[in-house]
Amino acid sequence: MKKTTPTPALALDLEGGTQLILAPKVNAEAGGRGTLSDEDMTQAIDIIRQRVDASGVAEAEITSQGSRNIVVSLPGNPSEETLDLVRQSAELNFRSVLAVGSPQSAYAAAVAQAKSSDANADVSALGDAASYAKTQADINHDGVIEDKPASTPKDSSDDAWITERVIEQYLALDCTNKAAREGGDSGDPKAPLVTCDKQGTQKYILSPVDVRGAEITSAQGTAATNDQGQATGGWQVTLEFSKTGAKQFAQVSKRLYEFRQSQQTSAVTGMPDSQKNQFAIVLDGIVISAPGIVDPILNGQARISGDFTRTEATTLANQLQFGSLPLNFEVQQEQQISATLGADQLRWGVIAGLIGLILIVFYMVWQYRGLAIVSVGSLVIAAALAYLAIALLSWSMGYRLSLAGVAGIIISIGTTADSFIVYFERIRDEVRDGRPLRSAVAEGWVRARRTILTSDAVNLLAALVLYFLAVSGVQGFAFTLGVMTIIDLIVIFLFTHPMMALLIKLRFFGEGHRLSGLDPEHLGATKRTYAYAGRGQVRRVKSAYRTGEDATEDAAGEPAEEATATSEKEDAR
Repeated sequence: MKKTTPTPALALDLEGGTQLILAPKVNAEAGGRGTLSDEDMTQAIDIIRQRVDASGVAEAEITSQGSRNIVVSLPGNPSEETLDLVRQSAELNFRSVLAVGSPQSAYAAAVAQAKSSDANADVSALGDAASYAKTQADINHDGVIEDKPASTPKDSSDDAWITERVIEQYLALDCTNKAAREGGDSGDPKAPLVTCDKQGTQKYILSPVDVRGAEITSAQGTAATNDQGQATGGWQVTLEFSKTGAKQFAQVSKRLYEFRQSQQTSAVTGMPDSQKNQFAIVLDGIVISAPGIVDPILNGQARISGDFTRTEATTLANQLQFGSLPLNFEVQQEQQISATLGADQLRWGVIAGLIGLILIVFYMVWQYRGLAIVSVGSLVIAAALAYLAIALLSWSMGYRLSLAGVAGIIISIGTTADSFIVYFERIRDEVRDGRPLRSAVAEGWVRARRTILTSDAVNLLAALVLYFLAVSGVQGFAFTLGVMTIIDLIVIFLFTHPMMALLIKLRFFGEGHRLSGLDPEHLGATKRTYAYAGRGQVRRVKSAYRTGEDATEDAAGEPAEEATATSEKEDAR
């Protein structure tokens, strides 16, 4: 499980990371065209990017260097699993299991057996490991290790594939040695393969390739369910094949299913034929999974179940989904790189954001007086939600904050401020049109809401277009811009407007105190009954206007026009 931290992870430009330089080489047997083309390079870059993105690493940079190399730069300290996804070549195949056994070499097993019976046993008679394996593999004792099948194999599960050379390789292989599990050589797809599983717990003799990994169209790690569709609490991998792959897989699964209940023993290996029920998934020559066939799979939709954790199921799905390319990779260089920009740029970016925030606060106080409480409170909440969102995304999906992302956040401050200004100016327009304050606030919100939704919808659309059409830093900018746009909507609907509706009920704001920001005079009210009211009636008319009462009559019930006429006469005297 990932360790949670209170601060967001930083991208390559602000923190540095690990850089790998890969030299692709064509594997014609796996489907390559024999020469390295621009199309091959582009496909390789796309697949590596998909692998890295699927592993949860954001803000990685994957580019071509000249016409031969691929440069992969990963931010921070990527996990060994992520590095393996990049280091590994992209060849994945399915092979039938012919034999499976313990991981140690036959020589090591023989020595261990001799020592278990007598600690002082003389093992020199066994010879060395190589000669022991050769002797045991020479089944006909003619001194020659045959490399060709004694008879033509009828299918991929035929023991005829297990030649003396294959047996020699199997006996000599020691899967407890980490070097034997590094992979990289997928072997001849038309010949059997002797290899280890990824954990080094078993070794296998595998048939020629039955189905190429390129035939997989989709693979996903999902919550496991039983035949009734109920969740079991575990995890599984579901995969789907292309039309060609589905036909091939159906034939293989029917053949392997016949071995499920087999009671026979292989005449070549002496192992039970029930082991041949397994179908090995081989990535770069290493078995990453070898599930058994429970039922024939005829529709091209398979399900791999087992004791998977969520991470293991997701990793296996990623390997299946992005594991097939007509190229192998050789790691030419792997090194740590420093930040391309560094903490200074981040610090100045944050300072620029704070300066912009302070200027907005000053403008709000100068222009809207007491209403600045609403705007400042909204900005504080928006900033807190933004920090929380970035931190959570960093922890949950590997998002990393780049300088471009910081720019997106800074720009969004202005977007959020625009929402307040639109709202407050709509209230001002309603007051100018003669509405009482409480009515102006309600009607102003209705009109401002449409404008705010339209504006944020445009911003969100622009962010989505940039995110899906761009790469690298521009994606980081678009991502934070989109997140902040959503936060703006949340704040304006769930805090700004409810707070405004609450404040208007308070006497200080509801009666339009001159420092509240809702003073009709300051908002531009020009109602004649208010502008020309006599000196003794101004307070009462203003009060009636602010509280929403009938402002056309004075406090004594006298029409305002008469009050105005009386006032004019008094002024004339």
